[in-house]
Amino acid sequence: MFLPDHHTLEEIDHLCSTNPKITLTLSEDIQKKIADNRNYLEQKIKEPGAVYYGINTGFGSLCNIQISQHELEELQENLVLSHACGMGAKVPPEICKLILLLKIKNFTKAVSGVRPVIVQRLIDMYNHDVIPVIYEMGSLGASGDLAPLAHLSLPLLGRGEVYFEGEIRPSKTVLETLGWDVLTLEAKEGLALLNGTQFSLAYSSKICITALRMFELYHKIAALSMEAYGCSISPFDPSIHNIRPHQGQILTAQKIYALLDGSEMRNASYSVQDPYSFRCVPQVHGASYTAFRHAREVIETEINAATDNPNIFDLEDKILSGGNFHAQPLALILDYMAIALAELGNISERRVYQLINGDRDLPAFLAPEPGLHSGFMIVQYTAASIVSQNKQYCTPASVDSIVSSKGQEDHVSMASNAGTKCFKILENVKMLMAIELLTACQAFTFRKPKKSTPELESLYQKVRETIPFMEKDRLLHDDLMAAVRLVESLLDEIKI
Repeated sequence: MFLPDHHTLEEIDHLCSTNPKITLTLSEDIQKKIADNRNYLEQKIKEPGAVYYGINTGFGSLCNIQISQHELEELQENLVLSHACGMGAKVPPEICKLILLLKIKNFTKAVSGVRPVIVQRLIDMYNHDVIPVIYEMGSLGASGDLAPLAHLSLPLLGRGEVYFEGEIRPSKTVLETLGWDVLTLEAKEGLALLNGTQFSLAYSSKICITALRMFELYHKIAALSMEAYGCSISPFDPSIHNIRPHQGQILTAQKIYALLDGSEMRNASYSVQDPYSFRCVPQVHGASYTAFRHAREVIETEINAATDNPNIFDLEDKILSGGNFHAQPLALILDYMAIALAELGNISERRVYQLINGDRDLPAFLAPEPGLHSGFMIVQYTAASIVSQNKQYCTPASVDSIVSSKGQEDHVSMASNAGTKCFKILENVKMLMAIELLTACQAFTFRKPKKSTPELESLYQKVRETIPFMEKDRLLHDDLMAAVRLVESLLDEIKI
């Protein structure tokens, strides 16, 4: 398919899906724009006395050192090799592929001064699932995501490693297998590859699209818990939410009211008011939705932007050095999403606690024989441990900054750290969803033979198809991991 000029978050997510596999190509119009942009740059650097940052100068605080014409190729290769010093855990392959896609997308704006052959090689890598191995640590979220994008660039030079056919292999070996030549970087190209926010943006995109899906699934899980706990439907009446018309709050209340309306379990009345973790779901879930919606606006702007430096404006006869590589917009929304995700998990753990507490005709710890059996006692401990870790991860990265490059780069966003820790929270919340789903189903069984609404009964049956009711203590880790896999499959089914 041709890469369009504008992408939504859903389209970017779809392009990185494995089923169906999508092959990318550039339109003739975009190819011409990239070629014209490159030709303009080549003419400009041949002019007597021409000095342009990173094109024929050193980098960072070395920006005032001019590089001779015959050393420009060496300058660009040196840049990639010296900056490929990532460390820490390997980035998940699906996010590496997203980083690759977003770098291609950046170059289609035709303001980076790269040759078409560079863009085509990145597209070939994407189309053949030659995915660079990238590491979590090494970017400050300004000057570009330097170390991660250097690792993204190594395979063009036959260096580094790639994911290919289910294995990690040396890039040079894979290039030989595919019959691809090792490329030589020319003026500006190494800098264009390394500058940009694609590492932080890939994490932002993956987190946001998954968070929006979580928002939808959490309504069903929370409603199942409400049924099991014998909650009132009245806190979800539209009249309450119409007088405080936050969009997320109204949306959540509507969905939960529809999930509960018509249930046989509505006749039970255990209290005049239910605990906040049940009664205030519209207010809490809805506030998180507002955060995800705001994040989506920022992310879609960044997806469709050019974020490298300097920028080559051939139609305007300008080569300008600025700061579009600075990822502050992403750093802020990543920290915002981290808090919003953690709050979904916080209130979820509180519902688990209420369900195992031995109230409202439910047995202590949801064990048919409490005492002899511990039931779901330690499941709640696990949830509490995960929630506590999330709180620790919520310390904002965006308020941190460390001076680098001899003071030239004196304020950085730390968006990359914001992204990797937010992704850990995202994965933790999947586990919390699984814990609540499993706990709610255990409690729900004690309400039988009464029936809930068709949608909630269907969710209950999906769990029971793989995870039976716990009659007596058994190895719960296996049940919890099965529940995580079910949650992931349910999330994959949700269309945003």
